[in-house]
Amino acid sequence: MNRIRCSVAVCLAVLQLACCAAPLEASLSVTPATLNEPWAVDWWMPRHEKKLAEARALGKSAEVVFIGDSITHGWEDRGPEVWERYYKPMHALGLGFSGDRTENVLWRLQHGEVDGIAPKVAVLMIGTNNTGHRKEDPKTTAAGIRRDIEELRQRLPAAKILLLAIFPRGETADDPLRRINEQVNGIIAGFADNRQVYFLNLNQEFLTADGRLSTDIMPDLLHPNQKGYEIWARAMAPELKRLMAPD
Repeated sequence: MNRIRCSVAVCLAVLQLACCAAPLEASLSVTPATLNEPWAVDWWMPRHEKKLAEARALGKSAEVVFIGDSITHGWEDRGPEVWERYYKPMHALGLGFSGDRTENVLWRLQHGEVDGIAPKVAVLMIGTNNTGHRKEDPKTTAAGIRRDIEELRQRLPAAKILLLAIFPRGETADDPLRRINEQVNGIIAGFADNRQVYFLNLNQEFLTADGRLSTDIMPDLLHPNQKGYEIWARAMAPELKRLMAPD
């Protein structure tokens, strides 16, 4: 009898922990936070300060702002030549931070990174680290993305928000993380109102006909190289041009 009571108690404790974990995970994606990973603490806050200075220097001249994680961060070290050709004429501001999740973007938005600028378009892509690092449920990641959009709408009320589908990752279409991200993309596509928020899925541009992602474009099957950034810029150009045109 004592063994049965003990087993029941253990089961109840496990269930209680499981029930607590889901709400905690859900709250993390929408609660502003700095990135406190051990490998990021030395550079993350100094980079934030640097981006504040860049935003102040650009001021109202910034026509486009890019917001995201390492894929957006990579414009600076893997795609600078492409950036120079496509976005420097627009006085674009790059706010990509490696490792960032939705809550880190939210913190940065709430701590001045888009203050003082008035871009025509804000390009947002975030979420692959929510699903990759934390193995979040797609709905939880989507909730974090929605919260970032809400913050952008509040802080950049005149800007059009171009929400990009999370880029493909993993070699094949059945890669577990790619499949999770595709579920996120299916949810966030519904966030577009086509008045201030627009959704664009460029993922097929990176894939072969059978859904494979080539290391010739993303060597680690996650981050684009220069060729990948060229594909991104070229594929996004028509929609960006349309959104930047006067209403």
